[in-house]
Amino acid sequence: MIDNKFKSILLSVQKPARYTGGEPGCVYKDKEKVDVRFAFCFPDTYEIGMSHLGMKILYDELNKQDYIWCERCFAPWTDMMAKMKENNIPLYTLESKTPLKEMDIVGFTLMYELSYTNVLAMLDLAGIPFYAKDRDESYPLIIAGGPCTCNAEPVADFFDIMALGEGEFLDVEICRVYNECKKQGLSKLETLKALSKIQGVYVPSFYDVKYKEDKTIESVTPLYDAPEICAKHVVKDFANLPFPTDTVVPMAGAVHNRAMVEVLRGCIRGCRFCQAGFIYRPFRERDIDLINSGARDLCKNTGYEEVSLTSLSTSDHSRLEDLLDNMLPWTQQEKVNIALPSLRVDNFSESLIEKTTKIRKSGLTLAPEAGTQRLRDIINKNVTEEEIEKTAKIAFEGGYTHIKLYFMMGLPGETMDDIKGIVDTAQKIIDIFWSMPNRPKGKPEVSISVATFIPKPFTPFQFFGQNDGELIKEKQAYLLECAKSNKRIKVSYNNPEESLLEAVLARGDRRLAPAILQAYKSGAMFDSWYECFNFDAWMKAFADNDIVPEFYANRFRPYDEINPWDHINYGVTKKFLIEDYERSLKAITSKPCNKQCYSCGANKLLGRACFEYSKN
Repeated sequence: MIDNKFKSILLSVQKPARYTGGEPGCVYKDKEKVDVRFAFCFPDTYEIGMSHLGMKILYDELNKQDYIWCERCFAPWTDMMAKMKENNIPLYTLESKTPLKEMDIVGFTLMYELSYTNVLAMLDLAGIPFYAKDRDESYPLIIAGGPCTCNAEPVADFFDIMALGEGEFLDVEICRVYNECKKQGLSKLETLKALSKIQGVYVPSFYDVKYKEDKTIESVTPLYDAPEICAKHVVKDFANLPFPTDTVVPMAGAVHNRAMVEVLRGCIRGCRFCQAGFIYRPFRERDIDLINSGARDLCKNTGYEEVSLTSLSTSDHSRLEDLLDNMLPWTQQEKVNIALPSLRVDNFSESLIEKTTKIRKSGLTLAPEAGTQRLRDIINKNVTEEEIEKTAKIAFEGGYTHIKLYFMMGLPGETMDDIKGIVDTAQKIIDIFWSMPNRPKGKPEVSISVATFIPKPFTPFQFFGQNDGELIKEKQAYLLECAKSNKRIKVSYNNPEESLLEAVLARGDRRLAPAILQAYKSGAMFDSWYECFNFDAWMKAFADNDIVPEFYANRFRPYDEINPWDHINYGVTKKFLIEDYERSLKAITSKPCNKQCYSCGANKLLGRACFEYSKN
């Protein structure tokens, strides 16, 4: 494919290295000697996709199998997409430049709802029909994985199968069964039937959904002996699970251009707004000796000078201090910085600052999430005012002058006093800086980033209706008014129209598919990029397809209503979510999972108790 015409196109677009491949760490195989060719597609730009740890893990896991060749594909930016359409160049894999249409399996990772139109754009550019029902045996199997598959009903009609839960082993098993079916010459239907027997495989076309007159779901009926409830796949022995130690190193840069090691999976905290904290349960830690040796090999093989110890809450690893002690000798010797991107306010310490700033100091981000203690109790953040102030003081003593704070607005039970509390919290941190006799040189700055709360499936707040756009705009204006007198506080927030769309797609059902397709055909694409977001195209698509956005985003969901995702089992039961939502109404907090079990149900997928409580 790399002919003179293609070369001339590359010279006319931004960042041509996005489209060439050939980076260090790429895997090349003889296509004649493999049985299954798998295209791992990330529906966003190269820079975003190459920062995704999940892609690195699954690329490594699949390519370990001699009979599978996994290659990468990213969404071309708008300039390259236009050039490819103009010159009839189909979307291709980076490693072999093979058109997606010629692959066996095309897998998309759905990391966020606003990438759905990019999936359609990539199928369109590949010459692959949008709807699964329109694709016969001559087309690749189109599958989806990632966190959004916990409710991918809005795009279910576009996919042949959904891979639910954790991809290690699951994707390999999908390829193994697919290969057996391929060798037997089975039809697409028979292949889907065989795949549906794998735990973690959801075949949307095997479920018949009926609706009531009030537009809520009446029933979801499985077909072809598909399971009534489809459960996610879980890696049970995460402690000893190897991770990639030689990954592809991007040449075009990446948002997070560094070595990444997942130190734990799941979360013990139970923040009621956090979908990741619930869908990645149960909590499991990786062995620190495996982390230490693997991180060193990864840095050696890739040349990275920073290693990020990633997770939902890295400081909750029970042996984090021991791990850092083991890593410091070689990271100092080899001038490798250790980054801890997800630290908790309530276990932040001087020791952590000292051990992670030996080489250079990274930025410091904290997430109080709410501006008052009352609201933090409602959302079960389990962080006190005193802990926030103590953390700020430790940070300033460690030489930091700039702290970034994450908050949300539109949370259940929120009042304007809680909005003012966001600025008050930032002001207290600045006051702490000026009160310190041995404060660092310079002036303090606190950046406030405020996201609009979006009720997500499989959280206790899945029942809550999102604040409407006018109320969010009113709260944003009040936030700016509260902060305008202090130049040391910087405020940013997101577009409420974008948040509305995300909520619709997060809590939506299959009736949204035609609207999503129409929005794409009307120009909606790269919806999470402010320069591309086309709200009018979405609103017209909803109106033309009799979709009322408020029905999905803004109304309270009764407990007995059948949700679009109720036939999917991510470990956490609906009974538990109802009980925890009821606790939130009384501002009753729950202890972390390692201190007390609240019977959420995740341990059933693990096959044992999540923690040995007698040792805690």
